[in-house]
Amino acid sequence: MKIGKLVSIDYNLFKAQVLPSVKGNSLNVGGDVYYFGNIGSYLGVYNSLGEKLLCEVVSIYDKDVSEDLSLSHAYGSRELSLKPIGSISKRELFSLGVGIFPAIYSDVEIITREDMELVLGKSNFTSEPGVHTSIYVGTSKSLIGYPIELNIDRFFNIHTAVLGNSGSGKSNTISHLLQEVAKKNNYTALGARIVIFDVNGEYKNSFPVINGNGGQFINNRHYKPAGNSGLDEGEINFKLPHYLISLDEWCSFLLATDATQRPFLDRVLQECYRFYKISSEDKRKDIANYIRCKICLILKDINGQGESDTTRITAAASLISRVVNSLLAHESISNACDQENIFEDLNALAESCSIKFGTNDSKLKDKIEEILEQVDFELYLSVSSDRLREGEYYDYRFLRLAAELVLLEEDARGNKRIKEYTSTLMTRLDFFLENPECEFMRCDSSELDSAEKYMQYIWGDDDKSYQIVNLDVSELNPTSLEVVTSVLTRFLFSERKSKRGVFRRQGPIHLVLDEAHRYIHKAGEYYLKENIFEKVAREGRKFSFYLIVSSQRPSELSETVLSQCGNYIIHRIQNDIDMKYIYSVLPFFSGDFVNKIKQSVPGEALIFGNCVPMPLHVAIKQARPEPNSANCIVSKEWFLQKYDV
Repeated sequence: MKIGKLVSIDYNLFKAQVLPSVKGNSLNVGGDVYYFGNIGSYLGVYNSLGEKLLCEVVSIYDKDVSEDLSLSHAYGSRELSLKPIGSISKRELFSLGVGIFPAIYSDVEIITREDMELVLGKSNFTSEPGVHTSIYVGTSKSLIGYPIELNIDRFFNIHTAVLGNSGSGKSNTISHLLQEVAKKNNYTALGARIVIFDVNGEYKNSFPVINGNGGQFINNRHYKPAGNSGLDEGEINFKLPHYLISLDEWCSFLLATDATQRPFLDRVLQECYRFYKISSEDKRKDIANYIRCKICLILKDINGQGESDTTRITAAASLISRVVNSLLAHESISNACDQENIFEDLNALAESCSIKFGTNDSKLKDKIEEILEQVDFELYLSVSSDRLREGEYYDYRFLRLAAELVLLEEDARGNKRIKEYTSTLMTRLDFFLENPECEFMRCDSSELDSAEKYMQYIWGDDDKSYQIVNLDVSELNPTSLEVVTSVLTRFLFSERKSKRGVFRRQGPIHLVLDEAHRYIHKAGEYYLKENIFEKVAREGRKFSFYLIVSSQRPSELSETVLSQCGNYIIHRIQNDIDMKYIYSVLPFFSGDFVNKIKQSVPGEALIFGNCVPMPLHVAIKQARPEPNSANCIVSKEWFLQKYDV
């Protein structure tokens, strides 16, 4: 139905005069009401090829309004500024941009619901038996009341960013989209694998264990590191085995510097692994041989330094005392040393550290040579050659002993300030070994001692796999949060990269990164050498591993991660720094979007990217059940009556 005529045509702006016969801002066409006189509404105009150009109303004004004009005359002088968006071809295909422009005085028409179906490509939303290809997201703000659906393949087969200020509706959007998938009729429960890093503890409310409409069981699981607050009903204590943590992630967690502490920590982990490898009961002699040889070689280094006997012997006696204390602190090692007479050898070495008239008369040297004659050097070298490979199990309880031995070895080699250089790292290591907050990372060998066991722990058994795995990390400190998110992401990505051929496209994983700016930084002093999230952003699509990045501070996010997203759902953002950052990172982000984003109310969002043929302003449907992110009603909390309390 015609509502006006084009009176001006520019490259990116048309002007249309509304016909005097058209009153008001809406029309009833075939029983459907269309609102055309609102900012953001859609109108159409044909070009000479018969293509229908889709245009958006960007301003409304009266070209010659004056005080003595009647209301009817004012309606006749209305003009609309239209921004061309795209065109619908004669073959009923929509494409962004305009090739052939319309002629002046061309008719301006209503964009109908049938037109919108062509624009949104709804003819492609067909379903095979038991397979759904679209999900309902909300209603259009431009074509009022028109339902907006997203193609599942176009939305979920590429990384997505959900951005917006606190309280703008990000959690509701993510909850609603995932609920729409889970509640589909005849939903194949084993198909989805979704992991949520729940930084604020919001999503447990949104994903209880539910039944799909078709009766399929949707199996969700909620993990949480127990910490000091314990677990709530329905939560399972989360474990992140220490042996899955890489050297880079250990450095990040322990705040280790590159110059000194990183090489030191690498040696500690290797030493810890060697002690674990020879710690079993049947390898007691291996333990004794390794410790006996290690200590004698360290003492030999001290005794060979060009200093006075008094200095060297005093240092050797101190080292022996520290070794004894370290060995006694570890029960299994202490028992092995006691049974293999290691402590007798240490006592003999200590007795040989005597000084008479400023000299030792080579007593310590002779005792070292005597003990070394008992050592199997081939066995020692065999144990020393064992190298810890990424993902291989080792016992964290050997870490302190390993650290002490490496400190003693460095000190014996003349690195007298090694203890000073590593003091902060050792403090953080003690925090890991002793603090209840880190208990979830301390894994005994009897549980989860292989990648296969851990994968089964995360996803469940094949006949009872979990579709939505929610990890509540709201109580973790910043360094623990960064390590947990990085390690689990790297572990899951490694599992996907191990797939070959068609198996790469089976069993996709979607990772929801809530408050992503807290652990996907642009820069930092103690920063992971390899940002796993940037690697997933660049390579994840090839292995069916996708990110859904949610953040209220996009300016603090990694540019690589944000720029690799193909879909964007942007809620209200009023911070100019964040808006300029989005504008700079996304090449197709138009300045016209800024006002829509700034003026959106909570629950509204601008959707653009791979999942839609053109940017859409949408009121997102309320999730049911809602995430635990509602605002506090301050007035009610302040003025409660006594009987209400």
